[in-house]
Amino acid sequence: MVSKATAAPDRKAFGFWSAVFLGIGSMVGAGIFIVIGEAGAIAGNLVTVSFLVGGVIALLCGYSLSKLAIRYPSRGGIIEYLVQGYGEGFFSGTLGVLFYLAQLVALAAVSKSFGTYAATYMSGGVTPLHADLFAVAIVLVFVLINLTGATMVAKSENIIVVIKLLALTVFTVVALFFIHPSNLRIGKAPGLIEIFYALGLTFFAFQGFSIITNSVEDMRNPEHTMLRSMFSAIALVAMMYITISIAVFGNLPLSEIVKYKDFALAAAARPAFGAWGFKIMAGTALLATASAINATLYAVTQISYTLAKEGELPREYDRTLFHNTEGLIISAALIVPLILFFDLNQIATIAAIGVLLVQGFTHTGHLFIRRRTGANLWWILAAVIGSFGAAAFAIAYTEKSLPHIVYYIGGIFFLAFVFEVLLRLFNDRTIEKQVITRFEEVEGKLFK
Repeated sequence: MVSKATAAPDRKAFGFWSAVFLGIGSMVGAGIFIVIGEAGAIAGNLVTVSFLVGGVIALLCGYSLSKLAIRYPSRGGIIEYLVQGYGEGFFSGTLGVLFYLAQLVALAAVSKSFGTYAATYMSGGVTPLHADLFAVAIVLVFVLINLTGATMVAKSENIIVVIKLLALTVFTVVALFFIHPSNLRIGKAPGLIEIFYALGLTFFAFQGFSIITNSVEDMRNPEHTMLRSMFSAIALVAMMYITISIAVFGNLPLSEIVKYKDFALAAAARPAFGAWGFKIMAGTALLATASAINATLYAVTQISYTLAKEGELPREYDRTLFHNTEGLIISAALIVPLILFFDLNQIATIAAIGVLLVQGFTHTGHLFIRRRTGANLWWILAAVIGSFGAAAFAIAYTEKSLPHIVYYIGGIFFLAFVFEVLLRLFNDRTIEKQVITRFEEVEGKLFK
């Protein structure tokens, strides 16, 4: 196998636990502190079941991505797998652009959440100005961290994830002693269909697991480490989501969860820990969202690097700066206006659906090359059905509050296609496979 990507450093930054922590760091921030309140408003106390189903789908998707990562080790992650599955054409290029933009929007949403939690410590309460200032500041901090290279990303993730896991564990164990069993009665829950309506959100809470594949070139022994670290990260996060959702819904009635959905987890700490509980959990939320920003910035940078190197983004992304790329700086420059000038609630919902659809197309493309990866056919099919199914339920529910959601999604796909066409016309470059098997290389020479 021949890799056209930049050679991996001699000292690999990611072992088993570093990869697990990277995955946990990218998942937990968005999942518990952003999604749980809104998902709970849809499914009530049955959101625990929705998290369980979402976790199963994530495991299936993680299996598919791990097999692809081992066979096609590339910093580009999903971008590389799309090109391997569909070839070097407009379709894979369009999906690549869409995925990159969706990742930027998701980063902006997580950053906004960090800013909102940080603003709760201000004496004047939460204001849009304070929330935006804190959101921009955290992005800039982790830009500096990422500029120092992959090893620093791994080390900082280890520290942050250990701290927030400890805080969340203490909260969960103590809060379970204060739950009101009546709050968890099934009779109080909405209909069963709401479990699946919330599935779009709960699965998206796991979405960070794909970031583990972006570290494959910085991973020690990926054939042994990738699948184990992927399954371990997803399983740990699933158990955490389910347990914490029981603690939250056992401590707070649904009406309060809906009222404080932006701070649902922090509000649930009050019965057990009093006023200080809110502050402590708000601080934990800051760590959780911060580590999600840290991990996702690493992946977005690698994605932008791959796209630029193979011809799909402006050449500025391809120039090295310290131990990373200018793509990191440009990505951050695109995130900041999203934080300051856009209503991220609706945009983030559309981005979440876009990412789910890209996941579905990625696993569909895997079907065409599964003999090369050695993946199980039925597991890949289950991943395809799960991804598209979660997206369909998300669209169906969102359509109630945003009637033209289907047209918006179609418009985003069209814009991504136009962007792809323009980049090809002006740059005269095409995104190519970074990893080429020796058989394909010989076959290409014979054909020429």
